[in-house]
Amino acid sequence: MADMNGSPTPARLEGKLTAIVVCWVLGLGTLVAWNTMLTVGDYYYALFPRYHPARVLTLVYEPFALGTIAILAYKEAKIDTRKRNLAGFTLFFLSTFALLILDLATSGKGGIGNYIGICIIVAVFGIADAHIEGGMVGDLSLMCPEFIQSFFAGLAASGALTSALRIMTKAAFDKTNHGLRKGVILFLAISTFIELLCIFLYAFVFPKLPIVKHFRAKAASEGSKTVTADLAAAGIQTQGDNDDKQLNRLSNKQLFFQNIDYALGVFLTYVLTLSIFPGFLYENTGNHKLGSWYAIVLIAMYNVWDLIARYIPLIECLKIESRKGLMVAIISRLLFIPAFYFTAKYGDQGWMIMLTSLLGLTNGYLTVCVFTAAPKGYKGPEQNALGNLLVLFLLGGIFAGVALDWLWLIGNGSF
Repeated sequence: MADMNGSPTPARLEGKLTAIVVCWVLGLGTLVAWNTMLTVGDYYYALFPRYHPARVLTLVYEPFALGTIAILAYKEAKIDTRKRNLAGFTLFFLSTFALLILDLATSGKGGIGNYIGICIIVAVFGIADAHIEGGMVGDLSLMCPEFIQSFFAGLAASGALTSALRIMTKAAFDKTNHGLRKGVILFLAISTFIELLCIFLYAFVFPKLPIVKHFRAKAASEGSKTVTADLAAAGIQTQGDNDDKQLNRLSNKQLFFQNIDYALGVFLTYVLTLSIFPGFLYENTGNHKLGSWYAIVLIAMYNVWDLIARYIPLIECLKIESRKGLMVAIISRLLFIPAFYFTAKYGDQGWMIMLTSLLGLTNGYLTVCVFTAAPKGYKGPEQNALGNLLVLFLLGGIFAGVALDWLWLIGNGSF
């Protein structure tokens, strides 16, 4: 086993498998609340049919996520990663619980007041996501590639899990009174529990694993200040003479220009994906034999293949490490735009399901390839900074994609 720099990790260190599992659960917790919102879109379309929930809620979520990560990425060298990640998981727990309480208190009624309340909670989701995603990616970039791959697999697993649960709850409750709402309440309860579990795992389990302590101590010796609180939680005190080492690291500007292809690649990947998913799949795929199940099936296929694809780079012969190769693969995804347009207009639902599966497959695969390749060769503080920069471009791509998604409505005359 080697770290991000290719240096061998001492064999005596224990806890690698446990760390991989914990990273997966933390990734799950990072997006399970938001994916719950996306997956139960049919419920919100029933409550707010005139307000384009899939598009509006995503458009509310992303500016708060992007604005928060921009501030945190700029200040990353001075921010305590432990406090940052715990703040994010706590915000997710409180806001998911608030969403559950709002639905129970209003008895699942529609109306502009309830819609605004949901939008406010979604904005908090965005702030929480920026805290965790940038914090975790920066932190795991200090460690071995398997950890960051597992975290990203957990992000995708949140979508696959919510899709599977949505299909089961729709099948179980579809014919009962208020069946759609019962499924949503169950979803929100499960999401709230997962967020609470993530708080416990990150606060009390992850920092005490020997392999995690090793990588964080190594980063601290290279001048990283972001790991100090996590090391203290594990009973390791760091010396306070790392200022000179911190000054010797590359600046964020230098890191950006050295990795501009990776940053642009992540941006383009998520611009393309979010210009189609989820809004286009909910509103622009027409009526089909599957009826109300159609959008749910499409979202599920995207999520399942996105998850599967994030494990493919673990097979070395299937992993793209060439920077030029990654850019070619990323740019070629632009062909999805005409493909989705003509399939929605003229194609069969089987072709749409296949296209959606390929969208998820390429999204997950390219995400892991970029985020595991980029930190190699840098020191701990630089790896943390680069991880935050890449997440900034990821969220920027999501925001741009969500904005462009509205062009499908304009093109179809749906306004």
